Amino acid sequence: MPASPLTHPLECDVLVVGSGAAGLSAAVTAAWHGQEVILVEKDPVFGGATAWSGGWMWVPCNPLARRAGIVEDPELPRTYLKHELGERYDAARIDAFLEAGPHMVEFFERHTALQFSDGNLIADIHGDSPGAGTGGRSVIAAPCDGRELGALIHRLRKTMRETSFMGMPIMAGKDLAAFMNMTRSAPAFLHAARRFGRHLIDLARHGRAMQLVNGVALVARLAKSAEALGVRLCESSPARRLIIEDGAVRGALVETAGGEIEIRARKAVVLAAGGFPNDIGRRKAMFPRTPTGHEHLALPPPGASGDGLRLGESAGGQVATDLVSPVAWAPVSLVRYKDGSAGHFPHIIERGKPGIIGVLADGRRFVNEAHGYYDYVAAMVAAVPPEQEVASWLICDHRFQRRYGLGISRPTPLPVGPWVRNGYLKSGATLDELARACGIDPAGLAETVAEYNRHARNGEDPAFGRGSTPYNRKQGDPGHQPNPCVAPIEHAPFYAVKVQPGCFGTFAGLRTNAHAQVLDGAGRPIDGLYAAGTDMASIMGGHYPAGGINLGPAVTFGYIAGRHIAGATAWE
Repeated sequence: MPASPLTHPLECDVLVVGSGAAGLSAAVTAAWHGQEVILVEKDPVFGGATAWSGGWMWVPCNPLARRAGIVEDPELPRTYLKHELGERYDAARIDAFLEAGPHMVEFFERHTALQFSDGNLIADIHGDSPGAGTGGRSVIAAPCDGRELGALIHRLRKTMRETSFMGMPIMAGKDLAAFMNMTRSAPAFLHAARRFGRHLIDLARHGRAMQLVNGVALVARLAKSAEALGVRLCESSPARRLIIEDGAVRGALVETAGGEIEIRARKAVVLAAGGFPNDIGRRKAMFPRTPTGHEHLALPPPGASGDGLRLGESAGGQVATDLVSPVAWAPVSLVRYKDGSAGHFPHIIERGKPGIIGVLADGRRFVNEAHGYYDYVAAMVAAVPPEQEVASWLICDHRFQRRYGLGISRPTPLPVGPWVRNGYLKSGATLDELARACGIDPAGLAETVAEYNRHARNGEDPAFGRGSTPYNRKQGDPGHQPNPCVAPIEHAPFYAVKVQPGCFGTFAGLRTNAHAQVLDGAGRPIDGLYAAGTDMASIMGGHYPAGGINLGPAVTFGYIAGRHIAGATAWE
């Protein structure tokens, strides 16, 4: 059940706007350090875009890696970032992140319900760059039993429909491998059967998934910690205006079911409302190749629509416009359901598997498909001629689709036919037939597949080097050799899905300093105003060097903000 609605003016030390990982991190940290905290959330559920994410956090030199014997010099990730970010390397904020990140993980492990699992086998995306890591820089929230949250569980956002199975979130690693191999391995089948059987029981008893993993587990563990520390959690309570007195931010006016109320913050307001992925006006102004603002399939919930940026600007804050990219690109396909609703599917997993390529309307490849999701879309945006729609097609054969799936069409034993019949997948008995169904140049596609297959039969990809980096190989199929990312496309029927530019969120947020304080036009901190997550300009300068570079800094700078507001000095 929701908390009692806000009905009268309130006071607190810290007011947090937004309930994703950044906002909850700031709230929990400040509360643990003795601050009275109120958190307001625009939507009727907590979790923001974090609850729909994979939940991975890039935190170099973290304690879990050290405990596993992976001990690296902090200069290595710093070297990697210097090379990747170039002239947009922000030394002060990068140093703050690299120093605070390991302490953040240790703090939450020791003092809160947020526990972690390691990602010690996950490599940085650009493995040929100096200082690139081959593992030990990633963590994720440990799985969480929703029953432990009591009534709070029903106030949390559920996992994204497109990335779950009947509402059941599936964690990368053992979980995902079991579901993809359930028809090939008895242990995998038993794991998947137990997992799904328990999920069906949870649906019957609780009406939602209770075996929480990925981003929803991160939100659940942080929200549980916030509640335990006395943070007042208020959903359906959008912050409409900041209270500004003598140039200092002293709270906000919050809309509630009973009308607008004033919440005064004695020390600070923290903006963590999710950036602007669904702000059509700002998308039109800032995203490339987006003339109307609608040529984009954003993955975050609709409520992530720029509220934090507008609030920050009203107090004199400045939105960074000089990043390499204002948006954290992801390749996305549009999914239409029988009930008339639509969703967005992020193509993260299958692109690195052996036997799939991405082509443009001319039938030509344009990128190493096993590279990062950001790289795929950036290459697509750059390669499509200005007069054409920015889109590509992922092409595979029947064997690939049955083994790995294609987009939201799942692998064996689930049927592929319904997705062909509703138009999500295009199919053809021949490549020529497939090309015509998609509007792809048939001759171009035939030539591309023939050239690709000629080398793929030997596990090679001289055109784009699939499988040439640790990140590529991790994305591939280790059971397929000699190259886990390369196999020919030759078993009819053939399938294709249309992929468009989408995003996990935005990079162009409010300018901040190393303490997460929002800066004015002269570069001075605005008294009483902080920002974290995607309301804060990305410390990566619009680059995407590793998976988890959104959530890792989000949780870390939420932690930094909470500590700075509370006046904490020593690391706990």
